[in-house]
Amino acid sequence: MKTTTNRLKIIFGYINELSSFLKNYPFHHWNTQNKYWTIPYSEQILKEIQDKIKELNLEFLYEEEEKKEGARKITPYDTSNYKECPTEYIEKLNELRYSRNTIKTYTSLFEEFINFHNKKDITTLGQLEAVEFVRYLVSERKVSISYQNQAINAIKFYYERVLGGKRMTIYLDRPQKEQTLPTVLSKEEVQLIISKITNLKHKTMIMLTYSAGLRVSEVIQLKIQDIDSQRKQIRVEQSKGKKDRYTLLSEKILILLRKYYIKYKPTEWLFEGQTENGKVTQYSVRSLQMVLKQAVKKTNINKKVTMHTLRHSFATHLLENGTDLRYIQVLLGHQSSKTTEVYTHVTTKGFDKIKNPLDDLDI
Repeated sequence: MKTTTNRLKIIFGYINELSSFLKNYPFHHWNTQNKYWTIPYSEQILKEIQDKIKELNLEFLYEEEEKKEGARKITPYDTSNYKECPTEYIEKLNELRYSRNTIKTYTSLFEEFINFHNKKDITTLGQLEAVEFVRYLVSERKVSISYQNQAINAIKFYYERVLGGKRMTIYLDRPQKEQTLPTVLSKEEVQLIISKITNLKHKTMIMLTYSAGLRVSEVIQLKIQDIDSQRKQIRVEQSKGKKDRYTLLSEKILILLRKYYIKYKPTEWLFEGQTENGKVTQYSVRSLQMVLKQAVKKTNINKKVTMHTLRHSFATHLLENGTDLRYIQVLLGHQSSKTTEVYTHVTTKGFDKIKNPLDDLDI
């Protein structure tokens, strides 16, 4: 069964050979309580399992889990006494230099928490209310594991950092995020997507994202001075984890950037959005996501393609070209090498050169 979290749930009786086969896949997990295996989903992995089951003369049944719709998030229109996130909460996040995305996420989650208990004063909320809210998120809102963990962190931040209280323990088992393999495009698919974009600014942004392995937030944060045309490098300032790094500047993208600069004449941000009250704004994340979405629609690509897919594809293609994992880790800005190692599980480079031992048998 393919689950809604993009993993394969494999249920069968005691068959040692099949269990040993599944252990070869990355991020495999045995559910002790319910007695089944789960592994990341990909079309290639699904086919390999199907072939193995046929080889063992077993019946193969496949289905996809239906996604259950959860309750809607509480909004100001749902209650007459809707409470906004306390000012001191936002001020503390800014004071501790949390990223803009984290501030937005934490603020929204804490606001949802205090409005779930909108009949209670915020000063009376504590561990019991936090546990009740998190259980509501899981059972009724049916949120993802990462959303659940972020909610816990947002609540703890208020009591521990804003109020300066003791470490807050929310008596719930934190679920481990289910490991999945990233979606990766082939070089031909990347080229096809880019060919469907005619606007110079849009094409430059998408090509730059892929060629440098950038996160979408990093693309829109780039400034003109971050492009080092002499050293063929891009400086990524204060990225995830508040770290600076350098990544690659392609010869082709440099030519395109020069054409873009002549036409659009950016003044501060490399990619600028609308002018508001006489001030130039950054290009929005949402707008760039829509550019990619529209380009993919014009192709016959059936994969779920996001801006982050371009980053995954950049890393995988570097690996397939023989680039050392340590260099890829530096270019991507990964703190742990284990994060980068996931790309070894999605590359198909060399599969065609591996000779199956069965083919050597005279049968």
